[in-house]
Amino acid sequence: MAILDTISNPRDLDGLSIEQLNELAAEIRAFLVENVSRTGGHLGPNLGAVELTIALHRVFDSPQDPVIFDTGHQSYVHKLLTGRQDFSQLRSRGGLAGYPQRSESVHDVVESSHASSSLSWADGVSRALSRTGRRDRHVVAVVGDGSLTGGMTWEALNNITDDNDRNLVIIVNDNGRSYAPTIGGMARFLNRVRTTEGYETLARGSADLFRRLGPAARALYRGVRGGTHGFLARFINNEALYSNLDIKYLGPVDGHDLEAMIETLELAKAHGAPVIVHAITEKGRGYEPARNDVADQFHAVGRIDPVTGEPLGGGSGTLWTDVFAEELVAVGEERPEIIGMTAAMLRPTGMLPFAQRFPDRVYDVGIAEQHAAASAAGLAFGGLHPVVAIYATFMNRAFDQVMMDVALHRAGVTFVLDRAGVTGPDGPSHHGMWDLAMLQIVPHIRIAAPRDAERLREEFREAVAVEDAPTVVRFPKGNVSPDLPAIERLADGVDVLSRSDAQDVLIIGIGPMAHLAMDVADRLRAQGIGATVIDPRWVVPVQPSIVDLAASHRLVITIEDGIRVGGIGTRVRQVLRESGIDTAVDELGLPDEFIDHASREQILEDAGLTATKIAQDVVSQVLGTRIPVARPSGDDGSLWLAEPARLSDAEK
Repeated sequence: MAILDTISNPRDLDGLSIEQLNELAAEIRAFLVENVSRTGGHLGPNLGAVELTIALHRVFDSPQDPVIFDTGHQSYVHKLLTGRQDFSQLRSRGGLAGYPQRSESVHDVVESSHASSSLSWADGVSRALSRTGRRDRHVVAVVGDGSLTGGMTWEALNNITDDNDRNLVIIVNDNGRSYAPTIGGMARFLNRVRTTEGYETLARGSADLFRRLGPAARALYRGVRGGTHGFLARFINNEALYSNLDIKYLGPVDGHDLEAMIETLELAKAHGAPVIVHAITEKGRGYEPARNDVADQFHAVGRIDPVTGEPLGGGSGTLWTDVFAEELVAVGEERPEIIGMTAAMLRPTGMLPFAQRFPDRVYDVGIAEQHAAASAAGLAFGGLHPVVAIYATFMNRAFDQVMMDVALHRAGVTFVLDRAGVTGPDGPSHHGMWDLAMLQIVPHIRIAAPRDAERLREEFREAVAVEDAPTVVRFPKGNVSPDLPAIERLADGVDVLSRSDAQDVLIIGIGPMAHLAMDVADRLRAQGIGATVIDPRWVVPVQPSIVDLAASHRLVITIEDGIRVGGIGTRVRQVLRESGIDTAVDELGLPDEFIDHASREQILEDAGLTATKIAQDVVSQVLGTRIPVARPSGDDGSLWLAEPARLSDAEK
């Protein structure tokens, strides 16, 4: 029987020898490659965290000792060691989540997988344990070196070192990468630690010396290894990293040396105050296709051949990201003032081709979206036009800077939001479903939602032409939608996609939801209900032609891939009321809930965003059996419009 089959909780590790633990590590790597290759998921980060996680659970007693991952994409090994070994439906509905999830296990603490927040969580949990008399318990935070580029990490460290009377262990999982190679001064410092010849030579030399001196010397070596690590850290000046923080530092330690990791963590556990354990690991460890992947060491993969690492099916089609990447380079050729910015995701956001073409015109700021937005305002003040490309879900983090640094100062900054709307298998922390509701309250902002590749190119060029306000271009994950030409473009830029003779229902499709709107319109016409379909292109501000069209229709339907509460539909309704138009508006979108991992199609169906469901509801509204009820038509078949109220002579 494989050792992994005998592990149902972390305490099953206690009776295993170092040799057996190393065998378990090999089994886990084989398991990950075999299973994640079938489902897709975060493979490289977990292959690099195997020994580290085994050592963590051998030394600490989860869930009594809470373990917090930053970020949770490195938690697959943790799941395996806490009794979750059915990976057959990983990241699919009904299966394991790709990140920690409390509903799965008491061993999972923090579900959010936005980086750099774990130390703040650890600070709060450890303070609570100390304050409530549970000082025998430890809090462990596993932090990727990429997360150290986020400002929250340093805010938390500042507070952690202000109160050293608690049991808190911070494990820095240092593989030199987040999505891609970690950038910035912190990264350069850690890279010197990883590669310094002095550290490696002294570490190997001391180990070899003690081994040659026999069993007694080997026992002595194990006993002083923690002290040796500290000496070596001082020798290479690594303590300079934390010289102004009153916090114990242990390391650097080989994160793949189980014996060294266990001994170092035991020292940290016994310290009785906050400790940083610096573990050096290799992303993609033990799997040659991942190690040889220059891009990101298989940070996240789809379905792949487990032997070769080559993708299996589903790879055809042009991605939204690729269309943006191509257009950014084209615009950059024409306009030297265009500057690219991203937050540790050059490749995932399509910024890499621009960086390769114009290496001195791209700033990767690390996992620091707040800084990116404020720095972009400064670049705009200096006469440049920054294009800030990030995932829509991470835009939440930069909201204050967009409001107070960019918009307040009328800075011409373009934000390009990838993975907007429902993303599917990554779950609640990664759906980009809040951007429309959140950003439209920013004064003077302009938001574009392209429906296809041609509109993405067009609207991006219009966005970077704006120099006195922030602009946003948002698009979803995956393959770009089929081309959907307009039958007419109105004077204010609104595209009319379809018309009927009868003006019963005005359907406003936001971005790629325009395709769904067209399907709904076809179904309504089959029921004898006339429909007009429009794509606003620029959804904020609401254009005057939309007000005019709404006034001449019996019912308005808005369809968006964002939350209904405060969404574009809400804004349309408010603008209509301000204009004195009383046409009913049905605002369709996502619920204001945290949506679990599932396929995009499953999530949209749950939200009622299917052509069949929408058409059925519209028919009911036109018949007057479902709220909001459509305005009645005139007796002669013409649209009925209420006469304005007339004042009596007395009222005058």
